[in-house]
Parts: sequence; C-alpha cells; structure tokens
Amino acid sequence: MPHHALEIVLIRPLGPAELRDAARVLPLAANHDATRLMALVRAKTPHQAARRLRYRLGARLPIDVITTHYPDADHKLLLNVTFPAAAHAVLLDEARRAHQSPERFVELALHRALAQHADQEADRLDRAVHELLAHTTPAHLLSAVGHALTRLPERHTS
Repeated sequence: MPHHALEIVLIRPLGPAELRDAARVLPLAANHDATRLMALVRAKTPHQAARRLRYRLGARLPIDVITTHYPDADHKLLLNVTFPAAAHAVLLDEARRAHQSPERFVELALHRALAQHADQEADRLDRAVHELLAHTTPAHLLSAVGHALTRLPERHTS
C-alpha cells in the first residue's frame, strides 16, 4: 500500500505539547511556527489518506485544511475541508441548485476565484507599469526590472 504526502494547514500555531501529543499518533514534521505540518499516510488513495489523517488527528489538532503535497497525474491537488454544519447545508443546497456534486461545485468556485485573483493581479501590475512608464523610458524600466530580478533576495532579520 502506498504512502501519501499530506500537508496540514492549522487554524492556529501549535504549542510544543500539542505537537508532541499529535506526533505520538502519527509522525509529523512542522514548519518553523507550527502552523503547517507534513505527514506520510499509508492508504490506497489520496482521498483515503486524507480521511484517515483527519480521523486520527482531527480531535487533537486545530485542522483547517488537508491537501496532498504533490499533484496527481492531472496536475491537481486534493483539498480536504470540513465545513461547519450551517455552511455545509448552504453548500449542499447551492450545489443541488447548480446540478453539481458538492465537490464539483467547490472546485469550480475555487477555479473562478483563482482566475479572478489572477485577472486582478494582472490589472494591478499593468497599472503599476503604466505609472512607472509615465516617469521613465521603457528601456530604463526594463533595465531596472532586470537588475532587480538578478539581485539576491535580502534576508530579513527579526
């Protein structure tokens, strides 16, 4: 049976005792501030792995979202979300009205939101470039962008 790499996004950071307690149930790797965890879960499918992880750790951790860490053959990630009862009822009703499964309804809503975000970001960048071009030449702007992209990122110290 294969292992599936799952990422757990938490609602809040974990304390050291909470992390130790959860890691006794299932080996976990935490990021620097314990708001995201990684786990390898043995299961036949990614869906079963996510359900198994939620069953084993759901009562111990403030889980927001579980995702597969690697995309599948269709370049998609599994998203495992548990909605509050009221939100779940609204989701089921809206999906039924759209003649879609709840999963498909959420998938399409996410695609629309991501596309809208990409469009807004493209518009924002277009406006910023036009503002910059109002005060310089395209050659100078291109040179400055090239220079900025080739510099190493600065390290932020706290």
